[in-house]
Amino acid sequence: MDYANLTQDEFLRLTAPEEPADFVSFWKETYALATAQTPTWHIEREIWSQEEDTRTYLVRAKTWDNCEIAMWISRPENSKGGLLIGQGYGQPATAGYYPSMTVCFPCVRGLGQSQCKDIPWVVKKHVLHGIASKATYILRGVVSDLWTAATVMTEMFPDTAENLCYSGGSMGGGMGALMLPWDKRFRAAYLLVPTFGGNHVRLLVPSTGSGEAVRLYVQEHPEAMDVLAYFDAAISAKYISIPTIVCPALDDKCVAPAGQFCVANSIPEEYRQMYILDQGHAAGTDRDKELMEKVEEVKKKLFYNEAE
Repeated sequence: MDYANLTQDEFLRLTAPEEPADFVSFWKETYALATAQTPTWHIEREIWSQEEDTRTYLVRAKTWDNCEIAMWISRPENSKGGLLIGQGYGQPATAGYYPSMTVCFPCVRGLGQSQCKDIPWVVKKHVLHGIASKATYILRGVVSDLWTAATVMTEMFPDTAENLCYSGGSMGGGMGALMLPWDKRFRAAYLLVPTFGGNHVRLLVPSTGSGEAVRLYVQEHPEAMDVLAYFDAAISAKYISIPTIVCPALDDKCVAPAGQFCVANSIPEEYRQMYILDQGHAAGTDRDKELMEKVEEVKKKLFYNEAE
């Protein structure tokens, strides 16, 4: 089958690959390690905020495996909850703003404000870092960085624990699917054009994103598929148990749509709200723009915990 050129109906029939026997225990153990001790953290400085009633801080924290990561945390005067935003290879210069929520933008290890000596920040190298073992592969670390960031935000502003949500696109979407099932602190989530899913199909499709480096590596090192199986976002998505909005795209040169749909289709139907885009990682069509306006309204109601 040509996984680069499927119809919408064919995309919607895609499923996650078979999971390793110890997939669940691996992630539960990783979560336990990452949250066994409260991370040490400090506010490095306060930075200018684009909203008068919002204060924004650059915060640094030490993770369970002794990495130092940085994050921006923005706090409005009247916060309706906490929103952890999973960033990826497109790091913003400063924290953004989401109305009425305390927002945490962590830079995962090796990227942005969390660059370090031992982890390459170049995309095609970062995505392959530590791939020899499931214990050392970079995605294990970056997922656990999100758990650390959530802990820091809820310690800094304890009220955010009452309504903790997640939002992430592309790499952030894939990290979210890998992270959410094992952390019961989160109440709702939004995943946009998620990556890292459906290794059995996505690595058959050339792309312009980080997945291309993985695809080429696997061609030379097929044994890496055994490690990547533990980081398949579609497998993990089967275990999501909170309301989740997911937006895969029918056409996307950066992240193979087949992989996106493997993630989206795997989220249990009782928790999933799916909106299908025409284009991902590109200027949307007129239909996409209208759809995203609707998604934004649905997302606000979900995050603010407002009844329909």
